[in-house]
Amino acid sequence: MAQPGGNAAADPAEVDTAVPAGAAFAPAAADAGLTRSGATRLELIDVLRGWVIALMVLDHVRDYFHSDAFAFDPLDLDRTTPLLFATRWITHLCAPTFVFLAGVSIYLQLASGVARARVARLALTRGLWLIALELTVIVFGFNFQWPFLFLQVIWAIGLGMVALAALLWLPRPAVLLLGAAIVAGHAALAGFAPPAASPWAPLWTILLRPGVVAGVPGFVAYPAVPWIGLMLLGYGLGPVFAWPPARRRRALAALATFALAAYVGLRLFGLGDPRAWRRMADPWLDAASFFNVSKYPPSLQYALVTLGTALLLGLALERLRGPLRAVLLAYGRTPLFTYLLHIYFVHGLALIAGVASGVPAAAFIGFLERPQRLAEAGWGVSLSVVYAVWLLVLALLYPLSRWFAGVKRRRRDRWLSYL
Repeated sequence: MAQPGGNAAADPAEVDTAVPAGAAFAPAAADAGLTRSGATRLELIDVLRGWVIALMVLDHVRDYFHSDAFAFDPLDLDRTTPLLFATRWITHLCAPTFVFLAGVSIYLQLASGVARARVARLALTRGLWLIALELTVIVFGFNFQWPFLFLQVIWAIGLGMVALAALLWLPRPAVLLLGAAIVAGHAALAGFAPPAASPWAPLWTILLRPGVVAGVPGFVAYPAVPWIGLMLLGYGLGPVFAWPPARRRRALAALATFALAAYVGLRLFGLGDPRAWRRMADPWLDAASFFNVSKYPPSLQYALVTLGTALLLGLALERLRGPLRAVLLAYGRTPLFTYLLHIYFVHGLALIAGVASGVPAAAFIGFLERPQRLAEAGWGVSLSVVYAVWLLVLALLYPLSRWFAGVKRRRRDRWLSYL
């Protein structure tokens, strides 16, 4: 979840991850799935997307169940523990991975032979649909109370698709350069922030810096522009995912290595993130500080370390076989459906468990407005129980995600493209 807590993300458009028509290679076994249109899928994308969905569920279970979630930031080096820090940090991978893959998927649709005008129209309508969902179904699931403004990653992806619908008419290298410039340079705009009383302040908050919008209940956790930059990067690097498997793996490994090496260099010299590395006496705290980068908004260092790590994970997961692969593919092929379900599952289970233990149901209403009410009411479990609940939620989601993946595979109803 976004602030407070963690992190929420999904590739809600689920633009079919098709290999371009006429691509000069025969799909490997790992790329043997089919999109709803019958085109070959890249299972690398689906299995990676499924894995980060599972991580996203972990983050939201921690938000609603963990006793310390209502007391302090799990990345606060003065109060956290190694396991709590790692539990929160690994979920940093979710949002940038989904945003990046959304851009890749849009490129693959265009490269597969779909007319540019049709791809642009689909990106526009899906983007607007995501924004509408964020303002209604999604925020209610997180808060159990409405109206409340909670602009997080779904809205950022939606607005990114709207922007990309217009930018599709530019040459792809130009879009790639624009994305890189946004990711690397958006922090330089901080000095131009308008005063809080300025009529431009709400627009600045929506586009560039997290915060509240005067007169509106709620907050903007994911300002759109930095995340749009990550989506443009995904679109611009899309051709790499269409290369033959061996070449693709080498290229993605090289990209990941470059991103992580750039991160280390920038971190050592204190560039590209407002949260500097603090040398600590305790070795684990020293390491934690080295990776404790800024997400709100996403800094250049944050983008490099998360995308580099996610690409390496994708290469490892691509070789995964057995039941776990099937589970991840079920989640990864139904991202919006699984995302919507998990919000209500997690929040609903927390309410049921809390009421069963004597916590008033009202404490779970308006969670985003005052999450500390749960601590005041005595709600919260240990981190080990959080992990048990996480596995329970994943088990509940799997048969439904698998069922809906089958529906999408068998049927061609247009509305399925939006869910």
